[in-house]
Amino acid sequence: MKQGEEGYQGFEIGPIRPPSEANSLLLRLTRNCPWNQCNFCGLYKGQEFSLRPKAHILKDIDLIKEGVEVLKETTAQNNYSRRELLANLRETLGTDGKRAYHEVLNWYQNGMKTIFLQDANSLIMDVDDLVEILNYLNSNFPEVERITSYARSHTIALMSAQELQRIAEAGLTRLHIGLESGSDQVLDLINKGVTQEQHITAGQKIKETKIELSEYFMPGLGGVEYSEENALETAKALNQINPDFIRIRTLVVTDNVPLKQQYQQGVFSRTNDQQMVEEILLLIKNLTGISSTVKSDHILNLIPEVEGGLPADKSKMIDALQWFLDLTEEEQMIFRLGRRTGIMQGMNDLRDSFKRERVKNYIAEKNISAENVDDVVDQLMKRYI
Repeated sequence: MKQGEEGYQGFEIGPIRPPSEANSLLLRLTRNCPWNQCNFCGLYKGQEFSLRPKAHILKDIDLIKEGVEVLKETTAQNNYSRRELLANLRETLGTDGKRAYHEVLNWYQNGMKTIFLQDANSLIMDVDDLVEILNYLNSNFPEVERITSYARSHTIALMSAQELQRIAEAGLTRLHIGLESGSDQVLDLINKGVTQEQHITAGQKIKETKIELSEYFMPGLGGVEYSEENALETAKALNQINPDFIRIRTLVVTDNVPLKQQYQQGVFSRTNDQQMVEEILLLIKNLTGISSTVKSDHILNLIPEVEGGLPADKSKMIDALQWFLDLTEEEQMIFRLGRRTGIMQGMNDLRDSFKRERVKNYIAEKNISAENVDDVVDQLMKRYI
């Protein structure tokens, strides 16, 4: 055992990644979230944050390298030898060997092009350690084209330009930031632990390093009361950052988050799909002078066609949002439930007679009406959290 590997329990995998990292290798640098106080997020509630020892992370990389070599070797083996090699690999990967094996196998089969660093805020690590880990990854896997991580604006805002540049030069190529809202009032109410100014400062710092930047916007986060402000102030922040990607993440309020209590106390009034579409429309209309790509790459988003590059595709995105708002109440209900049940994948499916009939049968079976459709949609959306 190498120095520093004491207490190593095997390859670790955290609970979450962005949808765009579905084919990435997941490498856990930290456990859980160092802030963990956002009112809308229940993912890490009750979980203690910790930094994984650098030696354990490097050991994970060694195991991944060993796993890749085994997988390469199996292509030249007969079936019996292949099964034996793969069984040994699962055992080598440790206590979570089965999951780790499938993680490495998925990565290998998808070309080993991308790596995602977990959990919620890898950049809170010591910069020297993070640089060493990135260099070790690149030396072992020179074919990798992208290394990505989540990070908090508050953390980035406190870092120096030199620190970020070192991390970029070591091979970090993209960061995902949960902006959620650009409104100071909304950010305060949801206990985000960051201000609009810090969001802007962090975003601009990242852009200066040439690291790609994804910023996440959460429609509905301010409820009915702050819906307009949420859209306008977020657009104001994004216009000053000009991130590479603006990713839409529709709010879902689960039963285990403090935001649910704020709804019950009347701090916020819930927004339904129509109101959130109106909010996204207001945001898109007010994004000006930037070249970001808008992405609607999550199952929670009602209209996946709200995607495109700015400014060229702005009118197309506006038209898609307006399309829904112009539907009759009945057609809106069919489309909403079609999307939330997974029967419909996009706008064109509303014209598919077979899918329409399936949704209408679902509405009849569940006795869904204009009076209870919002509650039904809420319950359906919770399945994806």
